[in-house]
Formats: sequence, C-alpha cells, structure tokens
Amino acid sequence: MVEFIPFSYRYFWRNPYGNPISQVSKRPRYAFMVLNLIYKAADAGDSLGPYVRYEGALLPVRDWLCRALIPLAQRDGRRRALINTARADLIASGKLPEDPAAAEVLIEEEAQARILRSGRTSISRAASDLVRAGLLRRHYKGFRIDHANRGAQREAVYTITAEAKRALGRVH
Repeated sequence: MVEFIPFSYRYFWRNPYGNPISQVSKRPRYAFMVLNLIYKAADAGDSLGPYVRYEGALLPVRDWLCRALIPLAQRDGRRRALINTARADLIASGKLPEDPAAAEVLIEEEAQARILRSGRTSISRAASDLVRAGLLRRHYKGFRIDHANRGAQREAVYTITAEAKRALGRVH
C-alpha cells in the first residue's frame, strides 16, 4: 500500500502561482490528499486504475482510495453518529442478533459499508474537482451497458497531468 504522508500539501498551498484546487473545490485539502495518493501509486504512464492490488486482491481504484482515506473517517465525530444510525436501522429491521458480540460485529460491518459507500462518492467528487482544476484526467474502462445509471461494470482510470506532476514533484 502507498504510504500516506500528511501535511505534504504545505508547499502546494504556498504556491506563488495560486492553488487551482481551492478555486474549484469546496474541500481542497481532501482533493489534494486524493491527488497525492494517485500520484504516489501511479504507474510509469502516470495513470492509476481501473484496479489496484491491495492485500492480495484487486480493488477498483475508487474503493482503494476510500480504504486509504478511511483513517480520516475514524477520527470524525460523525462516525459515532453513523454507528448509532446503523444500530438503529438494524434494530428497526429486526436484523440485530441477541448476542452482544455478534451485534457489535454486524454494526461495525454495516458502518464500514456505509463509510465505503459515502467515501466512493467523496472520491468521485474530489476527482471531478481535480479534473476541473486541470490536475487530473479521468476516463473509464470496462464493459458499458446502456441504462439510466450509465455506470455498471465500468471503473475509473485516473491520469496525473503535467501540471500536477510539476507541483507534486517539489513535495517529494
């Protein structure tokens, strides 16, 4: 797994030419963390995806980015609220087991599933901001099926632009 280095964004924020991420994103630090992870994990062609090997399995790139950023969600106070909501939903649906240990495992699994689901959305939003800033290119690979969602069986591939490489190259 690529090691995440917090606070490596400091140079980027002091860039005398301005910060293109902050001009297009409501969450520029999060978008920069996503860009930094993609930069560090990109292959020789400066692209990452559609799948990344993680703990012996192939994960879609957005899922891998989500898992890499999950430690940020662990510190958030909203995580406790999410766990309480998951517990309430499991109780309401009658799926919560009587055994407290089994119940905690099920609640944790449900919370992780919800974190990954919202994390995929956050990654997509950050990637869109990076594309608008001109720091990332995105295309999709996989089998395309015509339907209302337009997704299904296609996974994102992210490519770092020359401008992003220049900015991030000074950090490393």
